[in-house]
Amino acid sequence: MIGPMSSEANPDTRIEQTAARAPARVAPAPGPAADGGGRTVWFTRLVMIGIVLAAFNLRPAITSLGALLEEVRTGLGMSGTVAGLLTSVPALCFALFGLAAPRLARRFGPGAVVLAGMIAITAGLLIRPFAGGTAGFLAASALALMGIAVSNVLMPVIVKRYFPDRVGSMTGLYSMALAVGTSAAAAVTVPLTQALGGGWRVGLGFWALLAAVAVLPWLALVRDRRGGALPAPASAPAPAAGGGADRRAPRITRSPTAWALACFFGLQATGAYITMGWMPQIFRDAGVPAGTAGVLLATTMVMGVPLAFVIPRLATRLSSQGPIVVVLGACGLTGYAGLLTAPAAGAWAWALLLGISNCAFPLALTMIGLRSRTPAGVVRLSAFAQSTGYLISIPGPLLVGALYQHSGGWELPITLMAGLLVPQIVFGVLAGRDRTIEDETGMRD
Repeated sequence: MIGPMSSEANPDTRIEQTAARAPARVAPAPGPAADGGGRTVWFTRLVMIGIVLAAFNLRPAITSLGALLEEVRTGLGMSGTVAGLLTSVPALCFALFGLAAPRLARRFGPGAVVLAGMIAITAGLLIRPFAGGTAGFLAASALALMGIAVSNVLMPVIVKRYFPDRVGSMTGLYSMALAVGTSAAAAVTVPLTQALGGGWRVGLGFWALLAAVAVLPWLALVRDRRGGALPAPASAPAPAAGGGADRRAPRITRSPTAWALACFFGLQATGAYITMGWMPQIFRDAGVPAGTAGVLLATTMVMGVPLAFVIPRLATRLSSQGPIVVVLGACGLTGYAGLLTAPAAGAWAWALLLGISNCAFPLALTMIGLRSRTPAGVVRLSAFAQSTGYLISIPGPLLVGALYQHSGGWELPITLMAGLLVPQIVFGVLAGRDRTIEDETGMRD
């Protein structure tokens, strides 16, 4: 907050500080404080473009590989165990590398770290198709996932920092772009590979081109600083908080809301990974043709495109997000009940309901921005909730697979999926209460 800082400065200093920070403010039109009469609008639009392009590239590294996993296994001579491990590696990398994001953001600025993340994604996607063997493929994948992990954590921070009055709409835009990227990579990779000659290496490597495009706006934003980092808006905390932030960071674990949000994030991620990994098989085992089962999964994923824009906007208008959590959970419970009783007959209805339920992800991102008053608090909360949440999500898909193999049917796995929605609803309601981590932990603004 600039109030305490400005009270200690003379009027001339305050004017200079305001002018220096004006480019990063969100304004409907250029004001007198904007450099060159229009730099504020230009800067705001460039940040928006950067957010959209970055979000679009946060999942193709994962979903494009899933579409060509069989070809990759054959081409690299990869064992079934290693191929199975690949499905759990993203969540593990998100959890581990995401923990480094707050420290990196304090040292270099969130914009510079997102830029580095986009470069890492581009390099990883470009290198891994042409790696000499399984080890090189895994290393290049880890590089891309590292870039995704830090960007995952810092996207809500960028939104909160540069659009504090539009958290809902900007989170919705970011979530919608992420959903489009996820669905596009899953749907387009195979036909694109065939169109380019059928080689899986070219099909996977194509997504490096789109990741490289996402580097450009962030490179321009960082260079605009003349010092290598995005300029802080007027509402940002003093840079001197860096040292103190390290000492205060552990206090995030004292916040019941932070823990509730982490559990909610982890359980919704568990449901999403289970859906992406197993829903087509559920429909195929029920007699649905393989092609239709794939379209049903795409339908579930596409539901996230419009709802990812609507739900965050609605969430910011409510003092408590608990009612949205309950509605999304009820849709999921109904969908799982349908999969148990009539999986083939009501397949389209269950796919739509589970698609709605999976929109707990943009809601969780929105609550990260709402449960803290300051950009520094959002950094810590985002890192804690996402890293802890992704760790929670790792066993879910593996456990569903084990139950399916052990029981020979889907009754037990689907019952487990439905059962996990109950604590998800409980933790979501707790995380949605109108309070902030600063109030609960005594963190200073």
